[in-house]
Amino acid sequence: MPLPERIEVKLSSEAAGSISFTPVVRRQMSPPELLEAILGVTGKDVARVGEVLRHGSLVSGASRFRWPPLEASAEEIATGLAAFPDSLPDRPFDPARCVRARLSGGRAAIDLNREAAGARRWLRRRSFWEVLLDAAAGLPLAYQHYSYAGRADLYGAELTPQARRSIREQAGLLRYSALEGQVREYGWDRLELWVER
Repeated sequence: MPLPERIEVKLSSEAAGSISFTPVVRRQMSPPELLEAILGVTGKDVARVGEVLRHGSLVSGASRFRWPPLEASAEEIATGLAAFPDSLPDRPFDPARCVRARLSGGRAAIDLNREAAGARRWLRRRSFWEVLLDAAAGLPLAYQHYSYAGRADLYGAELTPQARRSIREQAGLLRYSALEGQVREYGWDRLELWVER
């Protein structure tokens, strides 16, 4: 049975809380829109995508998607997935197209988008974003995979002691004090970067 042209999807929040009432939003989605949401969780795995479609439910980030269970053949799913990018392990890192960074260490992680990390403090010549890209230039960045959730290629590397020190010392370049405090507070040991195509 082919996928319908429009699929009624109920969206609700999965925010943590002992008592939380959030409205359920009904939205008409096309098959490519629903497949894109599913790909963010499953990757380009035809069998897993088919299983999620049949299950009629998906949790992605803080959102829960629910729809009537859908049956689709492996060929139909593969055709739908062909429209989405594949991972390209040989793709070189392009700092000009980098849109997001994540610092992680232990159980902590902080996401920094180019706009927030690139905003300059008054009378400062550099931005924290430039510090991150300089640190990345000195690391053996490795291609990880194409992130469907992030709509970008993901690269990552372990931070050297020198890169850790530079990132912590230059946190004062961040325009937002909450971000500055988070960057200074934790012992980051890994940098991941998302690069749009």
